[in-house]
Amino acid sequence: MSANARPAAGESVALPVIAVAGMAFEARIARGDGVDAVFAARADLLERALTAAVERGCAGIISFGTAGGLAPDLEPGALIIADAVDGPLGQISTDAAWSERIAAALAATPLAAKLRRGRLAGVTAPLTGAPDKAALHRSTGALAVDMESHLAGAIAEARGLPFAVCRAIVDPAWRSLPSAATAGLRDDGSTAIAPILRELLKQPSQIRPLIQLAGDARAARATLVEARRALGQAGALRLR
Repeated sequence: MSANARPAAGESVALPVIAVAGMAFEARIARGDGVDAVFAARADLLERALTAAVERGCAGIISFGTAGGLAPDLEPGALIIADAVDGPLGQISTDAAWSERIAAALAATPLAAKLRRGRLAGVTAPLTGAPDKAALHRSTGALAVDMESHLAGAIAEARGLPFAVCRAIVDPAWRSLPSAATAGLRDDGSTAIAPILRELLKQPSQIRPLIQLAGDARAARATLVEARRALGQAGALRLR
């Protein structure tokens, strides 16, 4: 059916799943057959974009992208399918049946060795220091942390929509991020190079940890690409 064609009488139209991400590259990976994506780094922009997408019609919401590691045994590229999100809006459970379908689809691939189930923590500002990550892990028991899942879950819960979380670890629990790592992140989720370069000029000692982070990011991205392919092939992102 073309983009402008209307369904015939009695013909049902499958509603898309909405993938919620913080950064543009995460949304590009998620977007595809049966999946629309919204992204923004700033909470109000993300909430506005997601609300508009939901109002256009959707079958469910999945938080998809990267996350910071909290559990000390999780390496970059580990994959979290969350059972719940514990954040500033309280604890929000994911849809058990949908999460099980997602986990089962991934467990049938080489990603099985990287797969973990458990709780995710939500925060309103980047958590960059290893001591802060350790403290949040102790207080919540969460495996990982991000800034988008609690917003996605709250909107899904308010609208009565199925909710799931699929996140790949980028920075492990034991690693603190240099300030240059977040300097270039724009409010809309895109990245600017100039602020990163200015940070490096001010403090060249950040170059080595930034190179380490780039390697971690490649591992997380590879996991997300593989996971998206597996979920698409298994039909695990189609709800109705």
